[in-house]
Amino acid sequence: MERSPISRRNFLSLTAIAGAGTALAACGSSGPGGGSSSGGGASSTASYWFLTGQPGEGIRQAAAERFTKANPNNKLQFTAFENDAYKQKIKTAIGAGQAPTLIWGWGGGGLKSYVDANQVEDLTDWFAQNAPVKDKLFPSSFGPATINGKIYAMPCETVAPIILYYNKKVFEQAGAQPPQSFEDMMALVPTFKNKGIAPFSLAGKSRWTNMMWLEFLLDRIGGSEVFDAVFAGEKDAWSNPAVLDMLTKIQAMVDAGAFGKGFSSVDAGANADQALLYTGKAAMMLHGAWTYGSMKNDGGKFVPNGELGWMTFPPVAGGKGDPSNTVGNPGQYLAISAKATAEQKETAKKFFTTGVLDADETKAWVNEGGSVPVVKGTEAVLAASPDKDFLKFVYDTSVNAKVFAQSWDQALPPTAAEALLDNIAKLFQKQVTPQQWVTNMNQVIGK
Repeated sequence: MERSPISRRNFLSLTAIAGAGTALAACGSSGPGGGSSSGGGASSTASYWFLTGQPGEGIRQAAAERFTKANPNNKLQFTAFENDAYKQKIKTAIGAGQAPTLIWGWGGGGLKSYVDANQVEDLTDWFAQNAPVKDKLFPSSFGPATINGKIYAMPCETVAPIILYYNKKVFEQAGAQPPQSFEDMMALVPTFKNKGIAPFSLAGKSRWTNMMWLEFLLDRIGGSEVFDAVFAGEKDAWSNPAVLDMLTKIQAMVDAGAFGKGFSSVDAGANADQALLYTGKAAMMLHGAWTYGSMKNDGGKFVPNGELGWMTFPPVAGGKGDPSNTVGNPGQYLAISAKATAEQKETAKKFFTTGVLDADETKAWVNEGGSVPVVKGTEAVLAASPDKDFLKFVYDTSVNAKVFAQSWDQALPPTAAEALLDNIAKLFQKQVTPQQWVTNMNQVIGK
């Protein structure tokens, strides 16, 4: 992938935050197995790896420390790693049967690979027996934690749907109204083009940014069941007629100049797509909730003056998808290693019950992280934020979504995900036809 998932799967802080640091080990950490600590270490001491980078690192560490202080017989030893180092270390540790007790991740395709290798615990019965733990979380957050109908991970941390942003000032100057349908969106293309404004800002160089358009269009045209079949590994699942319709619409948008000139050279890594929106050079942008924070930081008076508008992706005429459906990052996830001792597993489950997203952590994700936690009933906390209107929109979108689909490049296995990103780039560059795209992607289903 061209951009680290954590940087686009979590909100950026609403104030400038430090970048991810180097790997940092907590004192007393004993490595993958989480066995003995410097203090002697009971077998109930569970190991926990997570990511560096503030504010998330500090929030995770504080939650682990609170739990250990409150449960002296059920300790957590934590170690923090920079994003890319973590992905390599966790893969190696799991492959060697030496995973930490708690495996932090993004769910979806990565979790499925652990399930297929019998490396993580089936938590289905545990959640059934601990209904209050499950009931306090967004129902939509359990999608990427569920493999073959069974739950293998605890949803945690924050939610970040993909949002259709628009520049209110640009719309007002053009005498335009926010689109209520995909057809409205297409009708606005010449309106803005005639004024020298890109209808949609798109960082086409980054590939995954293009993917967001396909995710929403396929859902709105064919419903969530179409991609579900791909995720399930069904043979030729990409041959569904809704897929060809989606691909044809995308190339029609390219032909119409919907994304502006030179969109394929715009880089999301430098936030150049966001700059086009807040400087008025583009009218709309389909992007993640995490971009709100960076636009607030970098866009001058754009956000503080109320010039940023937002909405969910509108329906497509005749489409089967529920308009409440959304895509993006339904949460982050904690799985329990199947290789852990019974005592370590019990500690992990106690952490799920009393430590994960407790009142202090929930407030920290809002106040320090500028994020919406995957917890129901946080309206009062969100309402106290200066960004309450946006955060409430994210909360309502997430909790009311009939389906909250995980971003495709996280949901699919690594080989299929890379082929997906490559073929999406070719689609937008008109280097493959819709039918060629379908043929290419059918070849990597389940890989």
